[in-house]
Amino acid sequence: MKLLISMSFGLIIVAGPAAAIETCRFIEAKAEREACYHRQEQELAAKRKPEPPVTRSSESKTLDQLQQMRRDDEEVYRSMRGICRGC
Repeated sequence: MKLLISMSFGLIIVAGPAAAIETCRFIEAKAEREACYHRQEQELAAKRKPEPPVTRSSESKTLDQLQQMRRDDEEVYRSMRGICRGC
């Protein structure tokens, strides 16, 4: 019984925001429907995290990581050439 109550409570919490999104679809007046979509878009934008700015240090860090991966790949390829294939 407690499980049923807790599951229904969880469903209500999860379904609440989804129901708000669906209500805009059923508004017949175009201007009101577009205003509803605009409000939802603003709410979603406020919830999203802003993207971190790309800095020179992060670009150089990525470049260094790629160069290190290439060096590692070359080392593996060299060691693979020394393995006898089909001897």
